[in-house]
Amino acid sequence: MSNTKNTEESQDSQESQDSQDSQKSRKQTDNNTSTKRPSPMEVLRQARGQLAELTGMEAESVSSFERTEGGWALEVEVLELERVPDTMSLMASYQVELDPDGQLTGYRRVRRYERGRADARRSGGR
Repeated sequence: MSNTKNTEESQDSQESQDSQDSQKSRKQTDNNTSTKRPSPMEVLRQARGQLAELTGMEAESVSSFERTEGGWALEVEVLELERVPDTMSLMASYQVELDPDGQLTGYRRVRRYERGRADARRSGGR
């Protein structure tokens, strides 16, 4: 009976150790996940969502996106005023700045235009 009791105690001890090891491993994984930088696609999604929450306007597209020393810089196109026909709707470009974790640190409107208008470009030879 003594051998059975020792075997049961040994198994209980091993199960307890396995459970502790599993919990430590999960905590390490959670810590690594929380310090991991977001991917570019995660940054884009976060930026669009945060800008929409702040301005009340949904982002239609991201026209530029780059990593900077301080985080991320984006230019986001937003529908500001819907008109009929759609080509007369008023659009805006917003410059959006984010920290390295993808949290919005600032934004400003840099351009406003009608959806149907192309940028005026100068011809080099004319």
